Amino acid sequence: MSAFSQFENGVFRSVCPLDCPDTCALHVHKENGKIVKVTGNPDHPVTQGAICNKVRNMAERIYHPDRIQYPMKRIGAKGEGKFERITWQEAIDEIVQRFQQIIKEHGSEAILPYSFYGNMGILNVDGMDRRFFHRLGASKLDQTICSVAGSLGFRYTMGIPGGIDPEETTDSKLIIIWGGNLASTNMHQVALAEKARKKGATIVVIDVHKNQTGRWADWFIPLRPGTDAALALGMMHVLFAEQLVDESFLQQYTYGYEQLREHVKSYPVDKISRITGVPEEDIVRLARLYGATSPSYIHIGNGLQHHDNGGMNVRTIACLPALTGQWAKRGGGATRGNSWYARVNGRALERADLRPNPKARSVNMNRIGEALLALDPPIRAMFVYCSNPAVVAPESGKVQQGLMREDLFTVVHDLFITDTAKYADLLLPATSSFENTDLYNSYWHHYIQLQEPVIPIYGESKSNYELFRTLAKAMGFKDDAFDDTEEDMIRQALDNPSNPYLEGVTLEDLKEHGWKRLSMDRERPFLKRLPTSSGKIALYSTALEKKGLPPLPTYMPLKEGYDGESQPGAGEAFPLMFISPPNHNFLNSTFANVPKLQKIEKRPTLQIHPDDAALRGISDGELVDVFNERGQIELTALVTENLLPGVVVSQGLWWEGEKRSQRVNVLTPNRSADMGGGATFFSTTVEVRKNRGH
Repeated sequence: MSAFSQFENGVFRSVCPLDCPDTCALHVHKENGKIVKVTGNPDHPVTQGAICNKVRNMAERIYHPDRIQYPMKRIGAKGEGKFERITWQEAIDEIVQRFQQIIKEHGSEAILPYSFYGNMGILNVDGMDRRFFHRLGASKLDQTICSVAGSLGFRYTMGIPGGIDPEETTDSKLIIIWGGNLASTNMHQVALAEKARKKGATIVVIDVHKNQTGRWADWFIPLRPGTDAALALGMMHVLFAEQLVDESFLQQYTYGYEQLREHVKSYPVDKISRITGVPEEDIVRLARLYGATSPSYIHIGNGLQHHDNGGMNVRTIACLPALTGQWAKRGGGATRGNSWYARVNGRALERADLRPNPKARSVNMNRIGEALLALDPPIRAMFVYCSNPAVVAPESGKVQQGLMREDLFTVVHDLFITDTAKYADLLLPATSSFENTDLYNSYWHHYIQLQEPVIPIYGESKSNYELFRTLAKAMGFKDDAFDDTEEDMIRQALDNPSNPYLEGVTLEDLKEHGWKRLSMDRERPFLKRLPTSSGKIALYSTALEKKGLPPLPTYMPLKEGYDGESQPGAGEAFPLMFISPPNHNFLNSTFANVPKLQKIEKRPTLQIHPDDAALRGISDGELVDVFNERGQIELTALVTENLLPGVVVSQGLWWEGEKRSQRVNVLTPNRSADMGGGATFFSTTVEVRKNRGH
């Protein structure tokens, strides 16, 4: 008998399901069978009972009056959000009938799953759903919207996409947070950095605007969007020129350091200052601080990879710790992400061997609008879960047009009638994570956690595991893979001999303790042979050279905006760089419909420098139009010096609600980044004017 049915009152162990590196251990407080409070579990070694305001208000999301309780079928026009209740049997029957018809007439690749990590539970986003769509033979989804460019960039330098243990950073003497608002997106790294600061460490934040993390730092350095690689190259120029590098480490553990030494001579400080907007003296000061301080740690954030040059930005910054030998020191090095250490047995979990068409086409999720409108042969059905592409995908005007297609059969499985769900033909109620059994790893800390149900299933909701298992049976799939229980799948996922870091992590341990630390007591990766062509840290990357990309770290200007030579915005129709990072109280589009958090965030704003505002006759608090060739939105001007001239910032992804003019991704391009087909949200240029009242 599950815990929630035995006890209506008490405190229960749980896990935060959000797409956040912290993956906090939670305590769920229940009265009369319902969650009344969510707090942090103080016993977790890293998260230690601290949680963010979003999660403290999780109960308001779970019991939100707009939560979907039963399957529904569209009765109005697409986009109206008008539905009527149907039974699960009717919903399943229609999906099966429509899928079978589409497969007969157009082939299985006319069906596309669209999902991401709205719930980070491994079973519910990488498990039975993958098995179902593999067995169906659907088109593959290339899940590139978040971290692929940065992960590849880091890997081209280090061979693995894994950095140092965050718990070591309490011993760092210099912490550089580069392109990440950790106060909003990785609060426990801030807590660890604060412990280091109390022992004398210096905190430097490099970003395009002075957000909460920038205000907390000892030194904030603003720079122009997409110029991160240039700043890192300017630092390298100073490090080599002033002999602040660790020659012994470079000789023993790196490949191509002599070529890099020559290469960075072409990035003098005055040139880098013109490109980045960072004063020459600050570039020199930063390089000297980095060269003289040990151990030093660089936390590479998410934002700087969402550019045309995003992979190279990360690849370049990842070279810096090797120059000063930081990888050899506890608390030294860098991190872009650590999920590689906790990788489970994806082959056993996802069962790609079930696929009748291994070479099925793949659709880049960043280009879903274009795919829905122009892909040939067309997408005839789309199944959306754990994602809200109408809000989160770039060029959302195209996404909306695609979702409006009358010949597109769209199924959405969610907790709410999201902006995407308004276009669904069938809307299916989803469980929350607190109703599921699931396995969670972290892409930052080194602990695996188990989630067991703490509340009964809400209404007629189904988990992804249960839904896709039910659909597989209804489609007549007889494979044993669809008979596996959730516990079977967890054991299969944890049984991964190719990953020694999972050694000793068992379901039984997780059931008893709630979490288990990875087996991290081994040598640092570079002390063995790294999986690069040379076996060393690749300052010169032959792998990049083979792909036609610069083998040495290189600054490559963005395809829109300032090129580093002319004056910013000179002669351009859209002279302002537009950045749309997360806000503090939403996580992508999650929580954007919770009234309490909406009230705290108030309204979507556009941060604009006083010089740019004055040039356009814009006053603080005034409604403005933000536009480019892709679309237009309306925002409230927030005139501030927290960013450089030529840059404007709007934080957060807001649901449409009654306002259809605040969706920032109307403006963002669906171009692919330089590595891995990653997103280029932040390589956007716009113009701003006083609102014209339409």
